[in-house]
Amino acid sequence: MGNSLRALAALLPCEPCQRCVLPALDEMPADKVVELSGRQLRRLPLRVCAFGALVKLYLSDNRLSQLPPELERLQHLQLLALDFNEFRALPGAVCALRRLCTLYLGNNRLRDLPRDLCRLQNLRTLWLDANRLSRLPAAVCDLRLLRALHAGSNALRALPARLRTLRRLRSIWLSDNQLPAFPPVLLRMPLLEVIDVDRNAIRAFPSLAHLPALKLVIYDHNPCRNAPRVRPGVRRVGRWADDSPEPARHVLPSPEPAAPQPRPCAGGGGGVAVATTAAEAAA
Repeated sequence: MGNSLRALAALLPCEPCQRCVLPALDEMPADKVVELSGRQLRRLPLRVCAFGALVKLYLSDNRLSQLPPELERLQHLQLLALDFNEFRALPGAVCALRRLCTLYLGNNRLRDLPRDLCRLQNLRTLWLDANRLSRLPAAVCDLRLLRALHAGSNALRALPARLRTLRRLRSIWLSDNQLPAFPPVLLRMPLLEVIDVDRNAIRAFPSLAHLPALKLVIYDHNPCRNAPRVRPGVRRVGRWADDSPEPARHVLPSPEPAAPQPRPCAGGGGGVAVATTAAEAAA
């Protein structure tokens, strides 16, 4: 079926049309996984919400902008993929999925996240990349078990100081934002293992040598004049990462000593004698 016909069928609520674009969903799959990515869906089929023991639900690359409240029946769901859709706001039913460990929200149109996101206290991995966030939503700082935060390709200019309360956070990905300086809060998070600030507007990097758990720092494509100092064994990705010399500070050259001046020869002759030693030149 062509993409145009598939998109048209996805809009129609009748059962025959839905079966044209959806696999058989008469009963829950044995592996407890439903894969509905790339189906041009504008709405989630309600029969999916009847699979109470479902563990993974993939809805990526559709045309979804909302989800039914019945979604919250999926109280065993651990992974939900909503990336590459048309969400402008996170549906409230998502925040009721208390066993969720991984949430993909990248490549949508989100400008913020609801406070109820903090109800997802089992969340370990959150993808927010390629949205329209100008600040990190406050609710993110309440996800106490979060280990990986992906927030690249947004419009972030700073990070909140409360981020340091995420003591389980091990990797933070912030490439292609608008950070004018290295976020100070990251200097106070000693358990971070990966920091990615590629493609920002950072002009100078502080030392990261005091972060004992750090394994990788990515800082390329910044207008910086130095590389971040790190402990031995930490991988750096960016300019001067191979320990080649950083640009030297501009120092005015020392003036060259004046050439020794000729002096008349003793005895009043017309010739001249040239000093040949440093002592003579200084005389």
